[in-house]
Amino acid sequence: MFKNTPFEAIAKSMSESAPKFNPAAVQDAIKPAQDNLKAWADMAQSQAKEAQAVLTETVESIKGIKDPQAAFEIMKASAEAGMAMFAKNLKEATSLSVGQFHSTVDAMEKAHPAPEAFASVGKNLKAAASTAESALDSALEKGASMANSMTPASKSKKTR
Repeated sequence: MFKNTPFEAIAKSMSESAPKFNPAAVQDAIKPAQDNLKAWADMAQSQAKEAQAVLTETVESIKGIKDPQAAFEIMKASAEAGMAMFAKNLKEATSLSVGQFHSTVDAMEKAHPAPEAFASVGKNLKAAASTAESALDSALEKGASMANSMTPASKSKKTR
């Protein structure tokens, strides 16, 4: 009935495997990916709402301002709030990524034919991811402290 063409080989494989198909097993296999996607969607939605609130607050506070210095101060505060929110959001995304990476490594170790052999590799992979997360956190904190310590340059008169 089946010839040796790629399509027929796939059809044969599917017809032989159909009785072995277990929808519950497929659902169990897909669940971690669904959970990961949901976590990302929830985080993105939360961050978008926060960004919208900050922008709305800035627009509302700038309405009716007549003094340029007051408008500048509001914009400066808005920029500082935006940078803080960016750093917080980046930390949240990194934390979620590293957590999901750790879970994936744990699942790989559990499914590995020789979990004890994979354990040290998994431990090193997770340690490397955690180190990268710590380095990013440190860089963000150092950048924020440097930005906060900067003072505007004094205005000097140009001489010609």
